[in-house]
Amino acid sequence: MKKICVVGLGYIGLPTAVMFANHGYQVLGVDVSERAINLLSKGQVHIEEPGLQEYLTKSLVGGTFTVSTTPEEADMFIVAVPSPITAEKTADMKYIEAATASIVPFLKKGDLVVLESTVPPRTVMDVMMPILAEANLEFGTELFVSHSPERVIPGKVFEELVNNSRIIGGINAESAERTREFYLSFVKGEFHMTDVTTAEMVKVIENTFRDVNIAFANEIAKMSENLGVNAWEAISLANHHPRVNIHFPGPGVGGHCIAVDPWFLVEKQTELAKIIHLSRLTNDGMPSFTVNKTLEILKSNYVRNPRVAVLGLTFKSNIDDVRESPSMEIVEKLSHEDINLVSFDPHVLENKVPSQTQSFEDAITHADTLVILTDHDYFKKLNPHTLAELMTTRIVLDTKNCINREEWEAAGFTVYKLGDGKGNPIG
Repeated sequence: MKKICVVGLGYIGLPTAVMFANHGYQVLGVDVSERAINLLSKGQVHIEEPGLQEYLTKSLVGGTFTVSTTPEEADMFIVAVPSPITAEKTADMKYIEAATASIVPFLKKGDLVVLESTVPPRTVMDVMMPILAEANLEFGTELFVSHSPERVIPGKVFEELVNNSRIIGGINAESAERTREFYLSFVKGEFHMTDVTTAEMVKVIENTFRDVNIAFANEIAKMSENLGVNAWEAISLANHHPRVNIHFPGPGVGGHCIAVDPWFLVEKQTELAKIIHLSRLTNDGMPSFTVNKTLEILKSNYVRNPRVAVLGLTFKSNIDDVRESPSMEIVEKLSHEDINLVSFDPHVLENKVPSQTQSFEDAITHADTLVILTDHDYFKKLNPHTLAELMTTRIVLDTKNCINREEWEAAGFTVYKLGDGKGNPIG
């Protein structure tokens, strides 16, 4: 049984590790977080993902998965650590560098190193390879290196790990082929082989395309409010055209990919990435736009000493991930305003901000305004008549178009929607 060492047991590394552990490999999961290692060693997951607990339990019971804070010798090393951006909007490579350096003492002839983290183009060649060279193994014949970026979405990770197509870029053809042989154990999607830098570029431009599309939708939303148009209806109708696929607007873009990856291209090619840069600025500006809209609603409704309940802290529905979440920025900005702020998210079970409560009833009781920032199923199923009895003033701002306007208005609510110039009297 070949051994795989996965460095980084977060939202991508852990599902990947237990998937391999359940498909014929002995897997060591490595993470610098002692809390994560302690929980996993007890059979407890530290992140929310459907199916993860079952896969973890099965691999632990079968003895094919173990965890540690330090790597060991293996046949394949997978680096799946964060690659965030700095305050200056440049790629922070310290986690990639540290993870790569940590495996160097354990590399031997014939080993394969795979980077799964999403990174700026040329990271493997310019950042990882100089570090891996310290193993004194010849690249492409004694040590094989590739990049196979994750292409999954939180909430559907295991389904997409299996069924999505896989990009594999190697420093040479044999590196790519050796990588494919490992992933063949569970991947049913197509394999697309290329060179390592092209693979890095593919993943970044996939997410950048989506960011640019969302920025376009956000501009449409802002214009629609001024023109008396419902952007959600207009976009839906436009998407009936066979060659049009516009995304929908929102209070911002979050997550570890779409909100980050475009900056990699801006950093690499600043003078050329003009549309990409402007799109990032547009999407990064949506939290402030949402805050201003909230304050304008309170003012136009003459709400004094307002109690505002923010619903949703994660960047996406039905997950617990708050990384780069625009909701967190909105809460931070609102906390500096002259309002009584409370926030709630049914999936975030540990308080991440001072205003957070774990009780939904506490959040909405005596609230004047609800601001829905995440379209969790929990919020879609709310009964507005029940909420109306608990609130002081019945106002709701829906930034995700996830509630039924007519139903909520029938319960006595004044309903505002981001991008709805028809229904927003302040638009």
